[in-house]
Order: sequence, then C-alpha cells, then structure tokens
Amino acid sequence: MRKFLSLLLALTMLFSLVACGDDTTPVEDNNDDNNVVANNGEETPVDADADTDADTDADADNTEASADYLDFTALAEMDKEEADEIVYDYVLGEYAAAYADAKEETGDLRMAKMALAEAKLLESGAFLPVQTSGGAFTMSRVVPRTNAATTLWGLDEYRYHTLLVTNELISAADRTECIALWSAAESAEDYRTKVKEFLTGKGYTFTDTYTSSNGYAINIWDTIATSYTSDSMFVAGTYDNLLEYDAKGVQQPGLAESYEVSDDGLTYTFHIRKGVKWVDQQGSEIGEVTADDWVASMEHLLDNFDALGYLMSADGGCGLVGFDDYLAGTATFEDVGVKAIDDYTLQYTLINPFPPFPTMLGYACFAPLNRDFYKAQGGTFGAEGDTYTPGDYGKTPANIAYCGPYLITNYTERNITSYSANPTYWNPDSINIKTLVYTYNDGSDVTRAYEEAKAGTIAGAGIAGPNLESAKVDKLDGDTETIFEKYAYVSDGAGTTYCGWMNVNRGTWANWDDPTVGVSPKNEEEQLRTKQAMALKEFRLAFLTAFDRGAYNACSVGEELKYNRLRNSYVPGTFQFLASDVTVDVNGTSTTFPAGTSFGKIEQAQLDADGVDITVWNDETASGDGFDGWYNPDFAKAQLEIAIQKLAEQGVEVSADKPIYVDYPYETDAEIAVNQANSLKQSVEAALEGKVIVNLVAMADSAEMESATYRFSTGAEANFDLSTGSGWGPDYGDAQTYLDTIQAYGYMAKNIGLF
Repeated sequence: MRKFLSLLLALTMLFSLVACGDDTTPVEDNNDDNNVVANNGEETPVDADADTDADTDADADNTEASADYLDFTALAEMDKEEADEIVYDYVLGEYAAAYADAKEETGDLRMAKMALAEAKLLESGAFLPVQTSGGAFTMSRVVPRTNAATTLWGLDEYRYHTLLVTNELISAADRTECIALWSAAESAEDYRTKVKEFLTGKGYTFTDTYTSSNGYAINIWDTIATSYTSDSMFVAGTYDNLLEYDAKGVQQPGLAESYEVSDDGLTYTFHIRKGVKWVDQQGSEIGEVTADDWVASMEHLLDNFDALGYLMSADGGCGLVGFDDYLAGTATFEDVGVKAIDDYTLQYTLINPFPPFPTMLGYACFAPLNRDFYKAQGGTFGAEGDTYTPGDYGKTPANIAYCGPYLITNYTERNITSYSANPTYWNPDSINIKTLVYTYNDGSDVTRAYEEAKAGTIAGAGIAGPNLESAKVDKLDGDTETIFEKYAYVSDGAGTTYCGWMNVNRGTWANWDDPTVGVSPKNEEEQLRTKQAMALKEFRLAFLTAFDRGAYNACSVGEELKYNRLRNSYVPGTFQFLASDVTVDVNGTSTTFPAGTSFGKIEQAQLDADGVDITVWNDETASGDGFDGWYNPDFAKAQLEIAIQKLAEQGVEVSADKPIYVDYPYETDAEIAVNQANSLKQSVEAALEGKVIVNLVAMADSAEMESATYRFSTGAEANFDLSTGSGWGPDYGDAQTYLDTIQAYGYMAKNIGLF
C-alpha cells in the first residue's frame, strides 16, 4: 500500500500524519490498430532552447513536424479499458519502456536505470511533484526521533508506543541537542536513555499520554482491506508485524523472533514469537498468535486485491509464488507462496530474488489476521471456496482483534479516537505512551491547533498563517522569549510526495457519488477542448511550469519557509544511493556515476541530456527538496505556443479570447485551501497570459473534496482537470515502490484519469 494521502488534510494540520495499487506490464502500441491517433508526423521532444518569447514564432525545430494527436471522438466509442491503454501509451509510453528495462536489472544498475526512467516520467508532464510534508515551523512536546519517524516506508512511523513526550514544549535549541544525541547514539535504546537524561537535566518532565490532532476520518478498521493510510494509521497500534523499525531506522524482531533467507534468495523463514495473545477490544483473550495468522491474512488480501495486492504481484511487487496465478484462476491457494510450516514457523517464497522484501514487512498487507475471530464476525475466504464477505469485520473497533500495544477505548466519528495500553502486550516495557488520543480537526478554525498546542491540550502543532504572527508575539508563562523565538523549529521532510495530477482522459464532470456536487462550469465544447489540450505534453508542461509552487506553499507555511518542503521529483532525490560505480547509457553516451551518487543526481543527468528545463537535484545542498526546480514562466510560454500550434492543426483555436479552461477543485471551508487555490490560479493565468483559465470548483467540505480528488476507485471517477489532493509514499526501500504506481493499471494512474 502506501501513503496515498490527502494533501489538503495534511496541509490543514501542517503535520505529516497514503495507498497501494496494482499494475501491469506496459501496453503495446495500439495506435495503428485502433485509428484513434491522427498521424501528422513525429512528436518533437521538448527543447530547452525553444524561443521563450511568447509573441514570436516557436523554434522551427519544434514546429516543422507536429505530434500525433488523440481522437477523443473515436476513443469515446471504445471500451474504456482499451481506450485508457491507448491514452496511457500515448502519454507515458516512453516512460513505460524505460521503466520496464530498469526492472529487468538488479543492484546498482537497477537503481540507475530507474532514475533515468523517472526522468522520462517527469518529462511527460502527466503530473507535477509539489511537496512533501514537514519543512514547516512547528512547536512540539514530542522528543524527536523516539519512534520510527525517520523510516520513509511502512506504517511503523504510526506506532507511537515508544515515543517520549514531555509536559513542556521543547525549545528549538534543546531539540537540536536531542538530534545530535540521536546521531551519535549506537542504538535506539542508547539514544532513548541518553536523551531522557539530557532533558531531565534541563528540567523537563515526562508524560505517558500523547494527544495529537488530524483531519482524517477513518473509513474502515480492517487494515488489510484498505489502500489508505488515513485508515491504516488509526489501526497501526492495534497489531504488531513480523519485524519493526526502531528509532534508528534498524529493523528489529517483532512478532518474528528471527528469520533466515535461503541461499537462492527465494524463501524467507520466520520464527514466530511464542505466547503472544490475541484479545478483543475489552482485553479478553481470544487466542494465540501463530503462523496461520499470516496465511489467513494472505487469503483476506487475495479477496481484497485492489487494496494492497500489488505488493505481492510479480510485476508490481515482491513476486510471491502463485499469487498472480491464483488471481488469474489458474492456481489454488495451496500454490501461493505463504505457508505455516507449524504453529511457529512461517515461510514466504518468491518467484525471483527481491532483496527489498524485508523492508515491506512494516506495511498493512503483512498484518496478521486471527482466523477464528474473523469468521466469528461473519467473514469468509474465497480461498476456502466461499463467496467472499468480510461480514462485520473491520466495521468498528469492536470488530477487530488486537495483538499490538494498544486497545481502542473510545471512538466517535470525526471527533476523538482514544487508545490505552494493551495489558497483555508481549513487550510491555516498550510502551512509554500508555494513553494515545487522536482528536479530529477539520481545519476550518486555523488557530485551533496552535492554541491547543500552546495550552498543552495537544502535543504540538504547525505554526503558519495567522499563527505565525501570533507566535512572534505570544509568550508562555515564565518565558522572556516569544514562542517563535524559543520553540519554533523546522520539521523534517517525509517520504510522501504530494503531486499536482493532470487528468489526461477525464470521464466525469461531477462527483461520482453525488452528481449535484462539484459540477464543472464547462460546456461540452469546452470539455472537449480541454481534453485535446491535456493530451499534449507541451500543454501539460506549460501548465505545470507556470504553477508557482513557492507562492502556493507560502499560503500554508509562510514566506520564510515557502521553499522548504518543495519536492521536485516523485522519488525523493536522496531515497537511494549507489553502492558502487555504475555505467549506463544516457542518450547514446556511456556515463559513469561513482559510488555514493544519489538517485536524484542520476535523474538530473537524463533531464539535462533531453534538454528539459526542469531541475530535480541541487549539488550544493545535496538534495532534491527545498527549492523550486519547475517554476519557469518563460519555458511555460514557449511550451504553450507549441501546444497552441498543434491544437490549431486539430481545428482548436486557443487565445486569450478563447482560452482553455482547467477545472481545479478546492475546499471552501478551509482558509489555507482557499488561499492556495487562488494562488495557483493567479500564477498560471499570469504566466500563460490568460490563454489558460483555471476554474476554481468549490467543494463545501472535506467529504466532497475527498470524493472528487481522493476517495475514488477508477480514473473515470476523478472529478478534476488538475488536482493537488493526494500523494504517495513508499512501501519499501526501492524506487519501484513509487514508480510502479504510474505504470499502466498502477494505483496512482487513476489520478491522471486512467484505469
């Protein structure tokens, strides 16, 4: 799964509190067979040296031969899936080919080729990486890095039982000292001991209660059957996984005491911890954790393939033996590569070696499932020959079984979720936080979280907008410095990349669940004109490079930090580094990247070789974050002029008097969202000189907004031309965890209107 997160909600809270998908092999070029692409010559690659004066003719090299274009009238008459495959191949075929080649490799060559493939993905203009969470002024009582927050994948960051939390806000200076102790510590336990001594010596006292607020409303308590971290984060503390990351980013034994890997790299054998109890919501024992709990989990996962299954498939994940065959109906569950050898021995068998496999284990698809409790809730398994139904399992906190550090003691929808320590937990000494509380905050009152954090009602909050000005004046009792001067720090970035998605094959002009909501103001002619424009790479790049992300971000974090959380690539530039020297072909030139080279630096080399004026890596800061490598009005104007000429060849006139309209939904009850929508509209329309107009489509609340931009199942239900409503974070420690999502049938492909 992973972090298919709603950006609007994350920004509302200014805290990082996302999803999985399936995939398939790149589609064949069906253009000739289906006659939906009009052939007017070869598509010209983006030229960074194109004339940047919008009032003059574009570079002749870009206009001699114009691109093929999609015939949306013919596409509309076709089967939707077949049409989507054609559109995907037209928009992302170059990326698909490069990525398929990368996936054939192993080790450092694999990483380097994946970086080159992502460059092709960004060049398509199908979407724009906008930002990550973090990178904002924050105040907090949470001792930094006392859980797995630095691990960019999995759900371990939402396991809060190991946190240390003080009763007092921690000063920025003391926080810096804490992080220095973390860097020097030999282990997570060493750090926890030393940081507690340090803070105690500074006069801080500790609490065993952690209260935070967020804008997420859980939809289901069955973590195996959901693709949303906004669901799974609520459940993460109720169960343990086989292995878990600690505060130093090291995997430690969880429900597996140990494991070994076969010499051929195909079989992983886990030895399950004995004596771990399953309990119900009241803490009454209902069974023992055994190896069969992961077999039952896999059976349930197969019944919910759309939620998390892509992580098990051969093409989209680890390649579990028999998984794809079972789904195809050519194998039984006995052929699937998960076996309970005995009560305490569990085996997973893969088709091919997949070294990142252990890094996957923190995710919800590897959560155990108590078979007897599930069946007692009316749940059935397709693998047992039954017609699948979850029954009541996962409907409420009373309808799940618990084997983790917490029991859910209170839940009121869109209000409060409370947890208490599980008295039967196998590792009680690890539970520093005995009471965990989530409060719901819809963001309509932008001062609420700040005031609650100041008062100690919640542990911390972001400091932005009007709160930033307040923090520069407000003082806590006994302080001579203002809150901003003493406590404000810039929070760490995260693995999730929030994006601006371009809907290249829009199928609806109102919300899928309520056609009276989110209705597009465009008429049919304007809808078709937008689709014709959005199909062109030059139009998409023009729009995205006209988007001033810094100004947009300033609406949430202020001018001082507007670039801090900007991200310029889908895979974070520092996500992986070469372990050895690697030589690859970059546009016909043999290029060697030395050991230690980052993913982002390799990606930049391909962008530069292709002459695409996008910057995703900064050598000086050794980062792909913290600067705007996309906003370029001159480049945007030049690309738009090329698009206008190509549209003219299709009989589509584009001018300031006859613009292309792009629908952008926004939530009207959240001040930050309103300001961001207006910022986006202003920058795009100014850079493109009114030839593109952004229609701001009002959504009354987060529920309407989520239906339009987040909680939809297929590309046909995506109700926008542009959305900044969601993002993706990693499931495991390999770039494939991001890039698979933009394959044909990949989970995030629905955000560009496909599949």
